Amino acid sequence: MFYQMQVRIYFILLLGFMMFSCEEESKIEQEIAKIEVDFTVERFDRAFSEAIPSDLPKLKTAYPFLFSKHTPDSIWVKRMNDTLQQEISQEVNKVFGDFKDVKEEMIAMFQHLKYYDKVFTVPRVITLTNDVQYRDKVIVTDTIALIALDNYLGETHRFYVDGNIPMYLAKNFTKSQIVVDLADGYAKEYAFQSKRKAFLEEMIYFGKLLYFKDVIIPFKTDAEKMGYSELQLQWAEANESQIWSYFIEKELLYSTDPKLPNRFIADAPFTKFYLELDNESPGRLGQYIGWQIVKAYAERTDADVMSIMQTEPEEIFRKSNFKPKK
Repeated sequence: MFYQMQVRIYFILLLGFMMFSCEEESKIEQEIAKIEVDFTVERFDRAFSEAIPSDLPKLKTAYPFLFSKHTPDSIWVKRMNDTLQQEISQEVNKVFGDFKDVKEEMIAMFQHLKYYDKVFTVPRVITLTNDVQYRDKVIVTDTIALIALDNYLGETHRFYVDGNIPMYLAKNFTKSQIVVDLADGYAKEYAFQSKRKAFLEEMIYFGKLLYFKDVIIPFKTDAEKMGYSELQLQWAEANESQIWSYFIEKELLYSTDPKLPNRFIADAPFTKFYLELDNESPGRLGQYIGWQIVKAYAERTDADVMSIMQTEPEEIFRKSNFKPKK
């Protein structure tokens, strides 16, 4: 009887704590929603596709950082008249005739950035095309955010299929991932750690980037933040304990084996445990585990996101007291 009463009290206290936490989060989100954010999405992609050679000086004045001084004007004129570039512009306009829904997500992201970084200034947001150079889908600096729209036309678009881009990459070439990629770009700007040699250090670095997304784009699902399908996320959650056990048993945490990032961190169709289950697994499970460690640290210490981004991985790991889901 006494034990049952203790359990009941414990659950009442836990429920009260959860309700208080949710109420606090709701208050913060209400404050964030009041923050003013004003910017225009500058459609350089459209301006360039509609330009004629005589417009080139005006474009170069407005966007000097997009025109290399080492590239003669004749190359840009040739690009204006290139049929492939015209085709890319047509396809981009089909998907991005209206940028309203993406802009609304960007407004929410910038509001969160301004709340957590009081000196953050909303950048110029400029869209362009880059011949599907998907390694550079977005570029962010203190003053500019560049978005290459031809990398977000939908996972089955013929540019990606005909270009032999692997499906595990192309599945994230969607409009809904633009703000996720932007948040990732900003996360890399804020993240710091003195070392990224050991496997644990690499995991926690990427865990920081994912936790940053938790805070800055909370309106996105965990699957979207991770670049997983819902089924892939469910697989990671269901197998979290086994993944962690594998890392411990193989003594990987403090290993500096250069093969480990390719096996567990880098983009890949699956994670390379060298076991039968490999083909069932999603890639980048090292990132996923790093994310859980950073989340555990944040919950235990109540540290703010900006300080977490600067905290050394060993401290995060030690104070996280990380225990995987059973």
